[in-house]
Amino acid sequence: MADAQYADLPRPHGGVAHAYGPRVHLLSFPYPMSLLSRLCQPETTQPEVDRLVSSLYDWMLGEVSSRLLQQEPAQVPTRMQAHHPVAGQYIGQRIARRQRVVVVDVARAGTLPAHRVYHGLHHLIEPADIRQDHIVASRVTDDAGQVTGASIQAAKIGGGVRDAAILIPDPMAATGASLSAVITRYQADPDGAPRVIAALHLIATPEYLRRMTTDFPELEIFAVRLDRGLSPAAVLGTRPGERWDEERGLNDIQYIVPGAGGVGELLNNAWV
Repeated sequence: MADAQYADLPRPHGGVAHAYGPRVHLLSFPYPMSLLSRLCQPETTQPEVDRLVSSLYDWMLGEVSSRLLQQEPAQVPTRMQAHHPVAGQYIGQRIARRQRVVVVDVARAGTLPAHRVYHGLHHLIEPADIRQDHIVASRVTDDAGQVTGASIQAAKIGGGVRDAAILIPDPMAATGASLSAVITRYQADPDGAPRVIAALHLIATPEYLRRMTTDFPELEIFAVRLDRGLSPAAVLGTRPGERWDEERGLNDIQYIVPGAGGVGELLNNAWV
């Protein structure tokens, strides 16, 4: 007999209350916030940087997959089935083993996060249904250091994305220039549209959220932390998004404040 409690597994929901819209998920829970605060400290260097980023994305994969990936009914024997042929089975829902998922590595800051998400998915989904793509994208700036757009220098995309869940693990969501170029490329796929596109960030800014929710209203955005540290004190005392026009998280050269100070550089131990 199946246990009713497993028949319709609840999906996690909630996070920080905000006014950015229903597709923005601010996952500022104590566990990931504690890891992220340690990652951002000036004295945190390699190899601890890699360990912290890996732990954060392992945790985020669980949160995002439970919210977005398709589920299916399952009947799975346990080791106790030899002693209890009927009761020694799990009968209930699980994440569907057969569903297309594409993980996008936006080099260079996204390489390790994408690697963790891609390999973590193999515990859940049939390997033949999981793919990892690689895109080299970078900001384009003017003489004053202002971001004017993004360019894609190279890409290795392994096929179409029709009906797939596209997961883009990119730690720092500052201006949205690079991610916008990446998403636009996938949306132009002649094979057909993906089922869902999700961006997985450690830190996001109000400026990024405004751009992405305007340009890509169907995009699911997940972030551990929202940084709006350059906002006026009165704005910092309000619920995020209530005074969106006055919120500011980017300095004059589009670095995040309080931020983490160049996660791409830290992850790669490369400062150019």
